[in-house]
Amino acid sequence: MPIHIERRRGPALDDLPVEIVERKGLGHPDTICDMLSEKFSVALSKHYLDRFGLVLHHNVDKALLSAGQTEPAFGGGRILKPIDLYLSGRAAVEVRGACVPARELAEKVVATWFGQHMHAFDCAAGIRLHCLVQPGSSDLVNLFLRQRERGVFLANDTSIGVGFAPMTELERIVLAVEQTLNGAQFKQRFPETGEDIKVMGLREHDHITLTVACAFIGRFLKDIGTYRDAKEQLRAAALQIARRITAREVVVDVNTADDMSAGEVYLTVTGTSAEAGDDGETGRGNRSNGLITPYRPMTLEAVAGKNPITHVGKLYSTAANYMASTLVAEVPQVSEAECLLVSQIGTPIDRPRFVHLRVKYDKMTLPPDIEDRIRSVTEHEIARIPELWKSFLAAAAPVA
Repeated sequence: MPIHIERRRGPALDDLPVEIVERKGLGHPDTICDMLSEKFSVALSKHYLDRFGLVLHHNVDKALLSAGQTEPAFGGGRILKPIDLYLSGRAAVEVRGACVPARELAEKVVATWFGQHMHAFDCAAGIRLHCLVQPGSSDLVNLFLRQRERGVFLANDTSIGVGFAPMTELERIVLAVEQTLNGAQFKQRFPETGEDIKVMGLREHDHITLTVACAFIGRFLKDIGTYRDAKEQLRAAALQIARRITAREVVVDVNTADDMSAGEVYLTVTGTSAEAGDDGETGRGNRSNGLITPYRPMTLEAVAGKNPITHVGKLYSTAANYMASTLVAEVPQVSEAECLLVSQIGTPIDRPRFVHLRVKYDKMTLPPDIEDRIRSVTEHEIARIPELWKSFLAAAAPVA
């Protein structure tokens, strides 16, 4: 297993003149597709374990959300046409004569997720589910059974996993702002804020601008005046969150497309643009660390919905993030780390074809003892890959 280690040169990312970071929030159509793809995969995996004793072949990472139609209004609003949600992919739906209730699992996943995460969303009226899962190859089912017997699981794709650590100040701000504004405490205080909150962070030297888009919910707002007040409360909250993290100058702008004088504002019935304005698709949003970071190494690999046993696009993305964090935490004087893992289809999942590490080290060269320590940490994290599936099933490993 080749491991290439090099010293990353240049300034720390926090010191670059410009940085841009984005996060699509919990109720964004793309994030909804990611979350439902992953929850569906987890539900299938748990059913396979309970019924057959192992997680069988599946990839349900092809969710598509087609927006509905609504009529938002202050003090109310109504749904005219529900969202069409298509959960698609391949899965073992019949195993040695036993049927897997894929549609029933999908229905439960959708109802549970919306019930737990979208406080103003009526799933019965707002979603029309289309479960389009098709059987996977019988050869793949048998391959999974043989791999379990041998105790070695093989990569089912040639793919790339990418991770980095630590997060920059701007990355931490963008993540914290969305997660706090979509947290249970904030929603209890400000139920007029929907879960479709997108944060775009721009840092120009020491000046940070956060552009926040929030889908406000009409039935919790009396008129344009209360909308204006709610907007200001959200702006002030986002600014307060950012100032806990940075001493840099921060400006927050909210719903910049609003035309208050014309009464044209970002008002919804359910708290998401998916109700009428925007479609969604798995893999188009946040990477597995929860952010979109164009100034970092990235992959277009969709993590959500892929099987957690052998799909290296999922496993390696998560392992690369863990690896980078561990290198920064445990190797002296390594202040930043970037990890890229490349798989080769048909090889054991804990034997990547190539590992490329770029680390920022305080001195001009990496001493042999530091390089040995980096290699040791890397090998330890790679050896943990066959157990990562447990973290996905426990919802302990992030996917978006």
